[in-house]
Amino acid sequence: MRILGNILWHFPFFGFLTAFGTFLMGGILFISVIGAPIGLGLIELSKFLLAPFSKAMIDKKDLNMEQNKYWQAFGLVIRILYFPFGLLLAIVTIFQIAGLFITLVGIPLAIVLAKSLGTFFNPVNKKCVPRAVQDELESRAARAEVEKYLNSKSKNV
Repeated sequence: MRILGNILWHFPFFGFLTAFGTFLMGGILFISVIGAPIGLGLIELSKFLLAPFSKAMIDKKDLNMEQNKYWQAFGLVIRILYFPFGLLLAIVTIFQIAGLFITLVGIPLAIVLAKSLGTFFNPVNKKCVPRAVQDELESRAARAEVEKYLNSKSKNV
């Protein structure tokens, strides 16, 4: 089913053009050293847009990836400066989502784009991973929540 979704995303709906445009914008921002944190995030988003039904966008802190403190501070400043541009990208994406919702076949594709909308607002420190990695992270978080609930319940008894 994921392969069919990826094929529908690319051929009738030209998803590869969205991926290419995002990659191009990310590359330009990456070349200008000041926009590098955003450029890296948009390049990761373009990898997601090449196979949106097989990949997922997650935050690097969910993967326990350590980063330089200076890079994190720089990324925060750039993220604040990027917000108006991210808002513009999100508006364009919302129009694309609305266009996809017009067709019955495009509804699953619109949902995928809607899920990636947060990355357009904040591409800094995002990573494109296979869907199985996201599923495992969600499973671990759910197990931790259950353990926390069970431990608090056993203390009350």
